[in-house]
Amino acid sequence: MKTVVRWVGMVMLGLMLVGQAAAEDGYDLWLRYRPLDGAAQARLHAQARAVVLAAPASPSLDAAVAELRRGVAGMAGREIAVSTRLVPGALVLATPGQAPAGLVLPWADLGREGWLLRRQTLQGRDVTVIAANSDIGLLYGSFAWLRAVQTGADLARLDQRSAPKVGLRLLNHWDNLDRHVERGYAGASLWDWWKLPDLLDPRYVDYARANASLGINGAVLNNVNAKADSLTAPFLAKAAALAGVFRPYGIKVYLSARFSAPVELGGLKTADPLDPAVRAWWKAKADEIYAVIPDFGGFLVKANSEGQPGPQDYGRNHADGANMLAEALGPHGGVVMWRAFVYAADASDRAKQGYVEFQPLDGKFAPNVIVQVKNGPIDFQPREPFHPLFGAMPHTPLALEVQITKEYLGFSTHLAYLGPLFAEVLQADTGHGGKVARVVDGSLHGQRLTAMAGVANIGTDRNWSGSQFDQANWYAFGRLAWDPDLGAADVARDWAAQTFTARPAARDAIVALMMGSREAVVDYMTPLGLHHLMGTGHHYGPAPWVDNLERADWNPVYFHRAGRDGIGFDRSPAGSNGVAQYAPSVARLWSDPRTTPPELLLWFHHLPWDYAMPSGRSLWGELVARYDRGVATVDDMRRRWDALKPEIDAARHAEVAAYLAVQAHEAQWWRDACIAYFQSMSGLPLPAGVRPPALDLAAYKARQFAFAPGR
Repeated sequence: MKTVVRWVGMVMLGLMLVGQAAAEDGYDLWLRYRPLDGAAQARLHAQARAVVLAAPASPSLDAAVAELRRGVAGMAGREIAVSTRLVPGALVLATPGQAPAGLVLPWADLGREGWLLRRQTLQGRDVTVIAANSDIGLLYGSFAWLRAVQTGADLARLDQRSAPKVGLRLLNHWDNLDRHVERGYAGASLWDWWKLPDLLDPRYVDYARANASLGINGAVLNNVNAKADSLTAPFLAKAAALAGVFRPYGIKVYLSARFSAPVELGGLKTADPLDPAVRAWWKAKADEIYAVIPDFGGFLVKANSEGQPGPQDYGRNHADGANMLAEALGPHGGVVMWRAFVYAADASDRAKQGYVEFQPLDGKFAPNVIVQVKNGPIDFQPREPFHPLFGAMPHTPLALEVQITKEYLGFSTHLAYLGPLFAEVLQADTGHGGKVARVVDGSLHGQRLTAMAGVANIGTDRNWSGSQFDQANWYAFGRLAWDPDLGAADVARDWAAQTFTARPAARDAIVALMMGSREAVVDYMTPLGLHHLMGTGHHYGPAPWVDNLERADWNPVYFHRAGRDGIGFDRSPAGSNGVAQYAPSVARLWSDPRTTPPELLLWFHHLPWDYAMPSGRSLWGELVARYDRGVATVDDMRRRWDALKPEIDAARHAEVAAYLAVQAHEAQWWRDACIAYFQSMSGLPLPAGVRPPALDLAAYKARQFAFAPGR
């Protein structure tokens, strides 16, 4: 009787699990491992009959084996055994010291983290080799093999290898100690500081798995607007607990450090970086951190920006501050990531400030300091030119910082695939002998310390990122941080195949929708190089009319400068000459509106409304046309997604459809409000056939959003 009850219970559990799998909610991200069709299952089982270990035991190897077994069980419907004996159809995890006899591979090309996948005959048996020089490389390679299965690769002819081009691939969490996430649109902070270190949420492991599948190897746990409390013993113990969870997955923990901590925690009267007592305090703090987190990655620092304390408070420069921290971390192998996002209250052109403060310090930073530079010179706008510091500091390692969370691109509500944005900056020609990607990977100037950082969009929402498609931005960041030369469409194709469907027609339809989405947002928010038109503080919705904030460069009118005479910020030699911060070949092109790409025109030039555009329209006509194009693209995205209904599970299809409906409504709002305002500035009639805004300008100005998320 007990046996029957037990069997019935197992059947019921199985039915519950099937039901859960059918009603997907996005929790599994791109690691869904859903059952393949019958023929594909049979092929997979033939290619993965066992996992054979030919590598030293370690927690990371255990994680690799567990992931392979989990993936094969999910996709093939069968458990696979672990063995030390070579068998036909095995997955052989091999490192050089314990590789099976006869396995000759280009080990040196793989580096410490790289991997190789190869289907070959070994000792008379057809096997799949997953090879690497380290256990972390084997983990990455195992995820790569599972990605190959999910995306429909020919496993019988598999021959791939890859090594990261960038050393530090980091998520920057803007998470506060009260679990509020600045610019976070996916719920509260994943880190439950109150319950740590004693209680470890199982989601921490799934977070680590997802990051390892992309090769992300670092996480800055706390907000760059840091609290000194994060460096106290209780919070270090909490960070150490997270580090313990992440370690098998190759992820190091970092902390944002508050520059004034010696005053706030140490009781010192100064945080002057040249003061011996201050330097001693930081050295002691570094020793304390490494005592509890031996593989601690280092500090991220925001200093002398937006009210944060820094070395300039004491008449010192950024190199003085960064080098003091580098001196403290150096003996432990830690690094300092010093952010270049700075701007002064009296700057004539805010876009110039980062270059002005940092470029003269080139070559003056310690070897374990990397200057972290945003993709553009303002602040994560829908489109910006690349930051002029890239290529202009040949003696200093520069990290690229991008924003995965969509502070200025419609929060998590709007579908905006950011792969094209990331690729756009990475592939930009600096004019200094190479692309931004070559600065980031260190090859342009021979830098060995390299990094790429992304401001995370992760929270406690069940789907992690607030919406299903925002997962693609986390994914794209990880893949491009590993290899900055990957194509955004190729990355989208892999994500769509793993996340929704590998059926070619449906997958390609999803990719096409994704690839046009970011440009749509640019069109209905900030076309032709306009920037910073968003609402005050929360950055939600259009507010190009705001002109009453304390600082000039907090006001949208500062950036677009629209009036009867025209529109745009003049950064040409006749204006602020911000263009001169770029290499001469780039500056020469962008100094002339005729050779400036239309997408950046109003970033660099103030032009009359009747300026003739390449399209044959006037500038006013082109501006209105771009706003209309953005709205039309979102409407088309909705139609495309509706057509995919038979291909996508019902729950996620309905959720995305609902989000697209909101996006369509808000795209129309953006279009109408901006056209109403700019028409009031230009005094011009709407072009023939253009539909007027639904409301008058006063109605749009009256809208208030006191409790917008992410503030």
